[in-house]
Amino acid sequence: MLNSVVLMGRLVADPELRTTTTGKTVGSFRIAVDRSFQRQGEERQADFINIVVWEQTANFVSRYFHKGSMIAIQGRLQTRQYEDKTGAKRTAYEVVATEVSFCGSRAESGTGNFTPTAQPAAQPAAFQSAGSGDFEEITDDEDLPF
Repeated sequence: MLNSVVLMGRLVADPELRTTTTGKTVGSFRIAVDRSFQRQGEERQADFINIVVWEQTANFVSRYFHKGSMIAIQGRLQTRQYEDKTGAKRTAYEVVATEVSFCGSRAESGTGNFTPTAQPAAQPAAFQSAGSGDFEEITDDEDLPF
């Protein structure tokens, strides 16, 4: 059997971090995932999915992600039964994330002082020019070993 979920979306609100009675850290948040299909003349639809993270992953998400952050999640779908305030039985569907990754730019996620550079970093001298004279072009294919 297989239960695997991979999602990429934006946090709808800041993650909530709690501690269970046994001392484990648990985090929860909701992400909006755009649907790929859009009918002509209609707004793009999104699904809002509840995510649960535990221990180090919960601390990581709480520290580095906030409302609007783009996030990639890998985990499993889980259901649980509960009673609401009126006593009606309900089923909750949520993704228990085992892996979480940044998406988008560093500046977009707000995780540090990101200053884009105007010029790319210099390459080592050995890679700057193809005609450095160290290699000779082979013009006769018969000498190749393959």
